[in-house]
Amino acid sequence: MSNILKIDIDDNRIYGLDILRCLAILFVVVGHGNLLLPKSISQYIEIIVFDGVSIFFVLSGYLIGGIFTKNLEKQGASFRSLFNFWKRRWYRTLPNYFLILIILTALSLIFADNITVRGINRYFFFSQNLYYAHPSWFFPEAWSLSVEEWFYLLIPIFIFGLAMLKVFNNKGSILFTALSILVVVTAFRMYRFYSMSEIGVNDWDLLFRKQVFTRLDSLMYGVIGAYIAFYRKELWLRYKLPLFLLGISILLFSQFSTPRLGFVMYTYVFSFSVNSLATLFLLPLLSDLSKGKGLLFKIVTYISLTSYSMYLIHLSLIQNWILKNIDMSSLAELGTILKYCIYWILTIVMSILIYKYYEVPMTKLRDKFAIKRR
Repeated sequence: MSNILKIDIDDNRIYGLDILRCLAILFVVVGHGNLLLPKSISQYIEIIVFDGVSIFFVLSGYLIGGIFTKNLEKQGASFRSLFNFWKRRWYRTLPNYFLILIILTALSLIFADNITVRGINRYFFFSQNLYYAHPSWFFPEAWSLSVEEWFYLLIPIFIFGLAMLKVFNNKGSILFTALSILVVVTAFRMYRFYSMSEIGVNDWDLLFRKQVFTRLDSLMYGVIGAYIAFYRKELWLRYKLPLFLLGISILLFSQFSTPRLGFVMYTYVFSFSVNSLATLFLLPLLSDLSKGKGLLFKIVTYISLTSYSMYLIHLSLIQNWILKNIDMSSLAELGTILKYCIYWILTIVMSILIYKYYEVPMTKLRDKFAIKRR
């Protein structure tokens, strides 16, 4: 059994970034796990659950921004390098996504009432939450994947396009695109806020937090971090400890104080920017923490490696399909505890299996294809 769940760990991984990715997915899975617990318990857990998806956005922007910055400087701005970037990204992200999407679609069509392919076809094109509310009745966690995929598609077009047309040099193209997206998306959130005559309880979540056009800026903070790390590495690392402490302080203040202050415009417009900036401040120190050891290192790395699979399966597949069909009501509180434990066991074990026997082979297929093409 241990060999079935054993994962090979690459020596080139950056432990600090694995820590951040591990915390992000734990925040998400713990937060959604609260749905299985009574309010008397979940209300206390909610206090320590930060916005894991926002952390993912900034971390993704930093990692992907670093990749296309290196590609741009090494290969230059060309259609070939742009297509190569897309191919490598989509080999990494789409197989897992479509695997789970197809499974959920099949389950819904077979067992759920009033569900049609037409009702979920937008998920296959990541268009379900471009500028309207993401549906809550099917694959609710997919909202963030749409934001990521549109980032992969649009931002390189802007950056490579500006460089190919000689509007700016490579550095200028990256910086102009990042800053422009920050300004435009923040302005759009402000416009939407002031254009709404009434703001309901769910509007922050559905119309601001979970739409592509209102959240692309979160990833751009990571891109700016990648820009500074690549072109001004000495500056990136010089103040890593003070920035890390500042980032932690901002996140703690945002978590425990801001919701009580009643700053409505801040909550709807600027809270996403502040939390993203705070996450960016964590990256200089964490990106410089390259090695780890011991049991904690192994646990963190395992969770980090399987975080994408964990995100895809923990809510819709495990909680909304598997656990909802397990009736433990007769066991009262013991049944609640058992169901919560099963939730974690299934999430961890299934994500490891998907990673090892599906995600890794797909990544190797991508690399094998790239070698043959060369």
